[in-house]
Amino acid sequence: MFKTEGNRLIREYDSEKVWIEPWGSDSLRVRATFLTTMEEKDWALLPVEDNEATLEIKEDQASITNGKIRAIMTAAGKITFYNQNGDLLLEEYVRNRKNVKDFCSALKIDAREFKANLGGDFQLTQHFESNPEERLYGMGQYQQPYLNLKNCTLELAQRNSQASVPFTLSSLGYGFLWNNPAIGQVTFGKNITEWTAKSTKQLDYWITAGDSPAEIEESYAKVTGTVPMMPEYGMGFWQCKLRYQTQEELLEVAREYKRRELPIDVIVIDYFHWPTQGDFRFDPEYWPDPEGMIDELEQMGIKLMVSIWPTIDKKSENYQEMLQKGYLTRTEKGIRITHDFLGNTVYFDSTNPGAREFVWEKAKKNYYDKGVRIFWLDEAEPEYNVYDFENYRYHLGSNAQVGNIYPMMFSKAFYDGMTEEGQENVVNLVRCAWAGSQRYGALVWSGDIDSSFESLKNQFTIGLNMGLAGIPWWTTDIGGFHGGDPNDEDFRECMIRWFQYGAFCPVFRLHGDREPHSEPLGASGGGMCPSGADNEVWSYGEEAYQIFKKYMQMRERLRPYIRRIMEEAHEKGTPLMRPLFYDFSHDLETWKIEDAYMFGPDLLVAPVMNQGQRSRTVYLPSGCKWTNAHTGTVHEGGTYVECDAPLDTIPLFLIEGADLSIQER
Repeated sequence: MFKTEGNRLIREYDSEKVWIEPWGSDSLRVRATFLTTMEEKDWALLPVEDNEATLEIKEDQASITNGKIRAIMTAAGKITFYNQNGDLLLEEYVRNRKNVKDFCSALKIDAREFKANLGGDFQLTQHFESNPEERLYGMGQYQQPYLNLKNCTLELAQRNSQASVPFTLSSLGYGFLWNNPAIGQVTFGKNITEWTAKSTKQLDYWITAGDSPAEIEESYAKVTGTVPMMPEYGMGFWQCKLRYQTQEELLEVAREYKRRELPIDVIVIDYFHWPTQGDFRFDPEYWPDPEGMIDELEQMGIKLMVSIWPTIDKKSENYQEMLQKGYLTRTEKGIRITHDFLGNTVYFDSTNPGAREFVWEKAKKNYYDKGVRIFWLDEAEPEYNVYDFENYRYHLGSNAQVGNIYPMMFSKAFYDGMTEEGQENVVNLVRCAWAGSQRYGALVWSGDIDSSFESLKNQFTIGLNMGLAGIPWWTTDIGGFHGGDPNDEDFRECMIRWFQYGAFCPVFRLHGDREPHSEPLGASGGGMCPSGADNEVWSYGEEAYQIFKKYMQMRERLRPYIRRIMEEAHEKGTPLMRPLFYDFSHDLETWKIEDAYMFGPDLLVAPVMNQGQRSRTVYLPSGCKWTNAHTGTVHEGGTYVECDAPLDTIPLFLIEGADLSIQER
């Protein structure tokens, strides 16, 4: 029943094979299958050197210990995990008579439930016992206001504004990665935890134990990768809107920033600057001299970022070749159209190495060789017109079985191409991610979200959970994407509060589809798409402009600090923005705080997220003193303080001993 192969513990019973082996320090990887052989795909995980592990086999159970984590598997197949102190971390849920020594039940529920799909492979459900007092964080990006995900049900699928990154950090002292790219669901119930995959060949998860959230995050980063070092231009202000329609319009905006002596590092060309989707090149009618444009921007100290869509129009000059070579996503039923925005299009198959190379070569010829060094990888989920996940098929398999890996492979296509060209410190903006995307330079933003205070509250929790899921480079469309009239006083207030918050996000980026829209410039190519209203910092009135300028200058003064925390993200996987408990886990009160965060180790940020609010309560963690960055008032830690928050002020507190240039000196 039990045997060992090197450091791997194996249990074989009937048709099931279970492997448990060390995978990184203080960590174990668990795989199981009912097929004849175990697949060796690592998915999100990186190969690791063999760890020294202690294996022990007895008559009624076997165990494996790797540093601070120990797994015990009974003869009946139940697995339980403990830390180095013998504390229970996670326990499989079994309700079956054959497991008499553990729990006798007539329910006939096994921990690992493989139900055969007609035609092959399995629907998988993994059951774990639930601790009702446990708090769970991470899992990526879900448009909801809950930081603690306990008692939540989450779809394991990618959608516009939703990014499933299936790693969770537990208050009990473990981290858990569902290392399976299948479409599915997780329920963190009060009575049970259940992970499901609609179609899969095997179970695969990774678990680590640690004495602090930071230790757990760093172990996770070691086995899935860290972000590159953020280049200098990534630390400042990025200007974007939907959409600059011509080369001259974009250049005039850049010139105006320079005339006003405003700091700006990146400006962006959004979608439909191309003749046809899938051509991967500028439309010469509206962008006649890309090299000259890029040269002028470079002379102003501004980098250009260009939008790339993975959609291939059936009228594109590349469609027939990509179809012939098998580089396009397939549909199981119906007409082969997967997206129909301003054209009948099919997504390219990012899981196909040949397709990735093909798309990169087109982008290299038409953008990179002209001087573009940052790409905006939009529609990266991909955003099907209908999310019938089971109706699409990729090179690696059905979408139902591997679909969640699509955005990571999209990022990989451009990361591989850019690094092969010798570029270091690659960063590309992308609208979705999966576990491991960070190692391909993925800067994730939260998609096409609503322009409202309610939406701002959602982004607050999303940014923190994305960081804990291993994606430290994250940002939002400041002000939201959908709607918002720059002349509306209520929206101006929302915009100001969002801008203040955005100054203390990993990337500080202004974008949105503002009202009212302008008319298209033409009936074809890059002229056929309309544009939103003005979305520059001077577009919202003088009061807002002065506040925006204040925070742009504050962000500039913080560059040395931002550079330091970017280095920590690169070297250790440390989230730049994180809940208070990340740095102060000893203070139990910090685990309850869901309206403030740490931006790096020295700066506590308490955003204002309600219309009309002009003051708020802030909890300051215990063990040190805190200084109000605006007033200089010093407060004892372990206390709640009331602080003013007029429209031009976001509450900020410096930890004792910090020396940051918040105010102009």
